[in-house]
Amino acid sequence: MSAHRVRPSWFLLVAGVVLASFNLRPALSMISPVLDEIMDDLGLSPAQGGAITTVMVVCLGVLAPLAPVLARRFGLDRTLLAGLLVLTAGVLLRSAGNVPALYAGAAVVGTAIAIMNVVMPGIVKQHFPERVGLVTGLYVSALVLGAAAGAGLTIPLENATGYDWRGATALAALPAVAAAVLWLPQALRPQVVPDRVPGAFRRVLGTPVTWYVTAFMGLQSLTFYITLAWLPTIFQEAGIPADQAGYLLSLSNLVQIAVTLAVPLHAGRVRSQAPHVTAATLLTAAGYAGVLVAPATVPWLWMLVLGLGQGAGIALALLIITLRAPDPAAVTTLSAVAQSAGYVLAALGPFLIGLLRQTSGGWTVPLLAGLGACGLQLVAGFLAGRPAPR
Repeated sequence: MSAHRVRPSWFLLVAGVVLASFNLRPALSMISPVLDEIMDDLGLSPAQGGAITTVMVVCLGVLAPLAPVLARRFGLDRTLLAGLLVLTAGVLLRSAGNVPALYAGAAVVGTAIAIMNVVMPGIVKQHFPERVGLVTGLYVSALVLGAAAGAGLTIPLENATGYDWRGATALAALPAVAAAVLWLPQALRPQVVPDRVPGAFRRVLGTPVTWYVTAFMGLQSLTFYITLAWLPTIFQEAGIPADQAGYLLSLSNLVQIAVTLAVPLHAGRVRSQAPHVTAATLLTAAGYAGVLVAPATVPWLWMLVLGLGQGAGIALALLIITLRAPDPAAVTTLSAVAQSAGYVLAALGPFLIGLLRQTSGGWTVPLLAGLGACGLQLVAGFLAGRPAPR
C-alpha cells in the first residue's frame, strides 16, 4: 500500500520540478522575435531595445546570491514558489505597454529567474538524492525546451490570437501560473530549513572546486551565448539566406533537448564527469571550427555537432553543481556563486565578439577567440568534473 502512495507523489513532485524548469527561459527567449515590433511601437533605439535582454541577463548574475538567503529563511520549496509568482508578476508588468513598465518588468523577470536558477539544483539534491542524474536530465531538458518554445511560438501565437507584442509576451505568465499551482502543495508542507552555519558561505568560497565549477559554468555559458547572438549573422554573411540561418540555429537548440536528457543520466552514475566534460567541450570546439573553416558547407552538420556539445555542457555544469556539494544548502550556495559569476561572464561574450568583429573586419578572429574560450572551458571542466576526494 505504501508503494502506491509514494509513487503518485513522486511523479507529482517530478512534474512540478519539470514544469517549474520549463519556465526558466521562455520569458527571456520570446523577446527577440518581437524586438523590432517593440522598438517600433515604443520608439526605442537598437541600443535601448537590446537593453531589455541585457537587464534580464545582468539580473541573472547580480541577483543570484539572493537565493541562498531566501532558502535559509523560507526553505527551498517556498522560495521556488515565490520565484514562480514573481515571474508571473514581472511578465505581466513588462507587457503593460509603456517604457518604464517594460524595463521594470524585465528586471523583475530577471530577478525571479535568477532565484529559480539557483534553487533548482538544491531542490534536486533535497528531494532526489538517489536520482540526481535522472532528475537533472529531466529539468535541464525542460529548460531547453522552454527556451525553444519561447523563441519559436511567439510569432505564431501573435498570428493565432491577433494580439500585439504585449499580449503575446504576456502569455508566458500562463505556464508560470500552472507551475505555481502544481508546486503549491509542496510549498505548503513543513519546510526543511537548514540551520545557519557561521562561515558556511566563506567555506564554500575557500574551496578550490567552487572556482573550478564557477569557471566551467561561466565559460560554457559564454561559448553558448556567443553562438546564440552571432551565428545567424555569420551564416548570412557567408551567403546563407536569413530564414535558413534561423532554422540552423533552431536545429542546434533542438538537438540540445535530447542530449540534456541523456547525458546527466549516464554521467550521474559515475564518480568522475571529466570524460563527459572533455567530450562535450571537444564537440563544441569542433562546431566552432566547422563554422570558422567552412560556414556555408554542410552547416547543418556543424549545428548538430555544436548542439550536442553545448547541450551536454549546460547539463553537465548543472549536474556537477549538484554532485560537488554535500547537502542541499551547500548546493544552493555553490549554485549561487557559479551562476552569479557565470552569467556576468556570459553577458560579456556577445559584446566582446562583436567588438572583435568590428575591429578585425571579419569572423576569423572572433571565432578563434571562441575556440580559445573552448580551450579554457576544457581545462575548467576537467578540474570540476573530477570526483571530490573521499
